[in-house]
Amino acid sequence: MTSASTAAPGHEAVAQHVSPERRRLGSLLIRSATLLLFVIGAVQLLYVMGYTSWGFTNWQPVFIAYIVWSVAFCSGLVLRDGEAGWRAVFVLPALFFTLALVIFPTFFGFYIAFSDWNLQSAGGRQFNGLDNFWQLIADPYFWNALGNMVFYVATVVVQYAIAFGLAMLLNAEIKAQKFFRVAFLLPFMLSPVAVSWMIGKSMLEYRFGPVTHLLRELGWSQPTLLTTPWLAKTTIALMDAWVWIPFMMIMILAGLQALPKDVQEAAKVDGATGWQGFWQITFPLMLPVSVTTIVLRIIFQLKLADIVINTTSGGPGGATDTISSYIFRVYKDRSNVGYGTMIAEVYLILIIIFVALLLKFTSRYMQRAV
Repeated sequence: MTSASTAAPGHEAVAQHVSPERRRLGSLLIRSATLLLFVIGAVQLLYVMGYTSWGFTNWQPVFIAYIVWSVAFCSGLVLRDGEAGWRAVFVLPALFFTLALVIFPTFFGFYIAFSDWNLQSAGGRQFNGLDNFWQLIADPYFWNALGNMVFYVATVVVQYAIAFGLAMLLNAEIKAQKFFRVAFLLPFMLSPVAVSWMIGKSMLEYRFGPVTHLLRELGWSQPTLLTTPWLAKTTIALMDAWVWIPFMMIMILAGLQALPKDVQEAAKVDGATGWQGFWQITFPLMLPVSVTTIVLRIIFQLKLADIVINTTSGGPGGATDTISSYIFRVYKDRSNVGYGTMIAEVYLILIIIFVALLLKFTSRYMQRAV
């Protein structure tokens, strides 16, 4: 049995009648499954922390209970809310997926971060409170990597300028336009790992690399591109820019092609030069696309690790380290899971704060510009 009610002019929303017995059944199913998940999870957590002697050998029963709870929760919503429950079911899988693969690992990471857990130690994981945090505060390699991240993020401005210039070039009426668009996109089609091996490990190799050989022929007797600190950092930034500039270029090019042509033609009729037309018309109209491109590129840049790990492993002496590559070395070389996780969680908090401030600043800037 259904009844129709008018939600807005020209639209009708159909509400499904749900019997009280069905509502009670749905609520009972949701509460029972939630209680079961909570009990199994609590028992396993207490067992892992050493408060009880009874528990499971691994977290597989908790995962199975989570799957059962997810199915029971969706079924309970359909029984309890009818049509509204069906609509919620289409959203819940994404929510459960995020909960299982993002929210839970993040909070579990905080649990590990406050422990002394070295895989080479026979003692296993031991709770150590804030010891990892104080170690991080006094760790010069962490602060060095954080300073390097400031440098790498700052290069995004240069990448944006180059990408904007290439996008303007490809947006103009030039010969072989389609060919150049594909050619400029080729670096972005390659994996950063492949780029780091192809360029960093092969072309820039000190003894036999073609680039270093050419530099010797030109008179540079010691082309130490990956062993001199400032040169190594600059080389990493150049390889990273070569991969990601096409990403920025294609986004800016899409924005340029969406600009109204009549405004630009009117500026030419009024006598505006190409430079005046760019600064007074093209660039202001491209601000939303530019801001989106820069923010996305900064977010990707904050995760820079693969090129560094494959070319320099953070060397020489940590000169090229990023936070992500340093975390990798803490895990791989020291097998220190607890301390590495503490660095990752602190870095996550710093990223959230930085990106929130960046979005707030860009929002205010856009409002003033408009």
